[in-house]
Amino acid sequence: MIAIGGTIGTGLFLGAGTTIYKTGPSVLWIYLILGLFFFLMMRAIGEMFYSDPSQHTFVAFISRYLGDTIGCFAGWTYWLGLIFLSTAELTAIGTYVKYWFPDFSAWLIELSFLFILVVINLVAVRLFGEAEFWFAMIKIIAIAALIVTGIFMIITKTKTPLGHASVNNILTGYQLFPKGIFNFITAFPMVFFAFQGIEFISITIGEVKSPHSIIRKAVNETLIRILLFYIGSLVVIMCIIPWHVLTAEKSPFVQVYRLAGIPAAAAIINFVVLTAAASALNSSIFSAGRHFYQLALETSDQDWLKKRFAHISKNGVPTRAIIVSATLVLIAPLMSLLKGINKAFTIVTGASSDLYIIVYILILFAHRKYRISNDFLSNGFLMPAYKITSVATIIFFILVFISLFLIPADIPGAVGAIIWIVALYSLISISRHKQI
Repeated sequence: MIAIGGTIGTGLFLGAGTTIYKTGPSVLWIYLILGLFFFLMMRAIGEMFYSDPSQHTFVAFISRYLGDTIGCFAGWTYWLGLIFLSTAELTAIGTYVKYWFPDFSAWLIELSFLFILVVINLVAVRLFGEAEFWFAMIKIIAIAALIVTGIFMIITKTKTPLGHASVNNILTGYQLFPKGIFNFITAFPMVFFAFQGIEFISITIGEVKSPHSIIRKAVNETLIRILLFYIGSLVVIMCIIPWHVLTAEKSPFVQVYRLAGIPAAAAIINFVVLTAAASALNSSIFSAGRHFYQLALETSDQDWLKKRFAHISKNGVPTRAIIVSATLVLIAPLMSLLKGINKAFTIVTGASSDLYIIVYILILFAHRKYRISNDFLSNGFLMPAYKITSVATIIFFILVFISLFLIPADIPGAVGAIIWIVALYSLISISRHKQI
């Protein structure tokens, strides 16, 4: 559930209209292609965790197989990315709650939600799991309800103001690139970030009783379920609402529910996206705490970071690491009070999201090093045909990063990501050189 909670976010419920508007039915191919490469990446992560399930994060493998400097860079990059994404989700929560309570201060709403989720994460892993289960369940029910309702409307050929619900709305006049090859290519980064967070599966491996069986099941089943939810909902939407009349401004989920005769569609979807944002924030806090703990653990015994933050509570929770991570997320309430920093924050958030691509590439390089190391388990959970599939996945992720420069709105974030890479890596290298 943590992977579903971290992956299926507000983008599907609010942003599906944008991707369909941009690409038409070919959006299904984009989801399938990205799903394949994310599956291969997860097989690489799964194989390394299968060989050593005691690790708390995949960053430990980057450090082990690519060196401490690159591992430190990947760890801090990923952790800071989680902080910025958590801040974005918390800001979204304030917006969604104000839909019902417009007079409430956004900063107060954000503080309240953050406090509740931090407490959930601090008490025990079990409580976090319970919360994430119900958060994810609400999203799954909303998607399943849409799919079931849509199938009924398609079978009965329900008449709507837009025509009849039918698969012909997709098949009639079908073209691979109805909006052009450029729109098809530039839609990949948009859909790419819909899968971001799938790697959260690995965060809990070190805290379960039977890690080997869990790894196989989680990696093989989770992404398939997510793809079914994504593709199933998109197919149903385009069967009910002809794709060429969908707009980027309105949620297709709201439109489908309204066409099905549910007047409270907007309120229902607002509740769903609220839980989606809360779920993503919950997962991000959980993950950020584990990653900060791992970063502290990998420093020298004399380092203040290790002395203060490489601690696990009696409940098996990295309490101090979670508190530090959550404290930095407090930038969200600050943003609600100081509107002037929104633009700069948007660029930084975009850069941190783009940097996930770099971290994913480093994971795959680490896996290739693992395969030729003494740690390699020939009878482990092997990535299929890794000599071909890992190279193909690395090349694909690089192409996705390059495609960011084709989208004007994404260029500042992509440039910021490159600056971040050079600056942070240089800083870490200089710092480590001085310690020698």
